Amino acid sequence: MPNSLEDKKRVLARVRRIKGQCEALERGLESGATCASILQQIAATRGAINGLMAEVLETHIREEFSPPEDGEKIKELLVLVRSYLK
Repeated sequence: MPNSLEDKKRVLARVRRIKGQCEALERGLESGATCASILQQIAATRGAINGLMAEVLETHIREEFSPPEDGEKIKELLVLVRSYLK
C-alpha cells in the first residue's frame, strides 16, 4: 500500500474513477445498451484496474525490494510487470 499521503491520494482517485466506470457499466446494462458499448466499457474498466494494480505493485516493489545499489534490476522487474499487466 502506498505510504505517502500523495501516493494514497493518487491511488484513491484511481479507485474512485474505477467506481464511476463500474457504475456506468451497470447503468448501461440496465438500460439495454448495445453489446459493443458494454464491451468497450468492460475493456476500459479492465484497463483501469490493471493500471491500479501496476501502480500499487510498483510501489510495493520499490518499498520492499529496492536497495539503492540494485536499482537497474528493480527497473527491469517493473518493466516486466507492467508489460504483463497490459
